[in-house]
Amino acid sequence: MTPQHTGQESTAREGCEGLEALDKAVTRCRECPRLVAWREKVAADKRAAYRDETYWGRPVPGFGPPDAALAIVGLAPAAHGGNRTGRIFTGDRSGDVLFAALHAVGLANQPLSTHRGDGLMLYRTRITAPVHCAPPANKPTPSERDACRPWLTRELQLLRPTLRAVVVLGAFGWQALLPALSAAGWPVPIPRPRFGHGTEVALDGLYLLGCYHVSQQNTFTGRLTPAMLTDVLRRAAELAGITT
Repeated sequence: MTPQHTGQESTAREGCEGLEALDKAVTRCRECPRLVAWREKVAADKRAAYRDETYWGRPVPGFGPPDAALAIVGLAPAAHGGNRTGRIFTGDRSGDVLFAALHAVGLANQPLSTHRGDGLMLYRTRITAPVHCAPPANKPTPSERDACRPWLTRELQLLRPTLRAVVVLGAFGWQALLPALSAAGWPVPIPRPRFGHGTEVALDGLYLLGCYHVSQQNTFTGRLTPAMLTDVLRRAAELAGITT
């Protein structure tokens, strides 16, 4: 189903003068009927291993401090990860890989993230996604990506005073981020730079770095190794001016 745009979400975004308010507004969004139906169905049906848990079942906001110098942009919450726990990349194997790498380079205080309230802290780093609801088969549609873009644009605007580098996990996130950056005020060159692992693009005071997504398809096959991921994160921290 094509998202039905309403004034409610745009009003909520425009009225958010801080990340805390934005994050709360994100969790109330119901703009994309297909995603709303799917996330709520997953939360009701549950996976057998989590049958005694109460699923989040709502849009999952970004996570990290408001003075972040580094942002990490993924794809969308996992059905039984973020859609279950309510925190991006938390409670699934992709998150296990990502948080272990963040801890290894000094950007997180612990290597594991299992649930909200587990004590995880990110240092000058914020994690977000271009689509905030878990999509069927982990594949949002282009119209769903575009409907969610204003949330990412507003998030980038709020981070702009301190943001110096962005690591983008995968081609989908890269393609979604570039127009959001443009809308948030950064000059994005035309033709737009192409995604690639290890790609670095310098914008006006902001560096973009490409990294293969931390999906099981990539990590289990060795397309993305822990060393490859930590190398990108370490380079991003350096460009962002984060001392680790």
